[in-house]
Amino acid sequence: MTHFIKYLGIGSISTFIQFLLLTLMVKYKLTTEIVISTAAMSSIVKSAEFKIAPEVIASAFAYFLSSIFNYFANYHFTFASNSSHAKTLPKFAAAVGLGLATNTLLFAVFLYFFSAQVFSSSELFRNYNYLVAQFLATGITVFLNFLVHKFWIYKGH
Repeated sequence: MTHFIKYLGIGSISTFIQFLLLTLMVKYKLTTEIVISTAAMSSIVKSAEFKIAPEVIASAFAYFLSSIFNYFANYHFTFASNSSHAKTLPKFAAAVGLGLATNTLLFAVFLYFFSAQVFSSSELFRNYNYLVAQFLATGITVFLNFLVHKFWIYKGH
């Protein structure tokens, strides 16, 4: 239980870093929409465009950056690991990849849902719907991440 409490503390700081970076990137428009086109493959599939909202890019980038703090804090404080970084860092990178994919997918789905007409009637909600989407995505992802850290990366600590 002590590991989980420490993990939540470090996770809270990491989450604060992530939300701060996300907010700054969205507020100052530091990311742009990405458009992926299948036009080059039109002989194989019907031509289509997929758009990735700038908020989704910002969320993924903020998650990645906060993961750097998270690694070192969990390594030294939460799990007091004596394993080499050569052993723990590749596992952590895989865990971050899984967490990043989960968080970004959930964030994109929640952002899309909250951008719907029903929710966009409130100006306050319309301006900050990305934070609500991030809050929900983070809440789901945190439990998955703890399990990966506890039973795989820092197993036995």
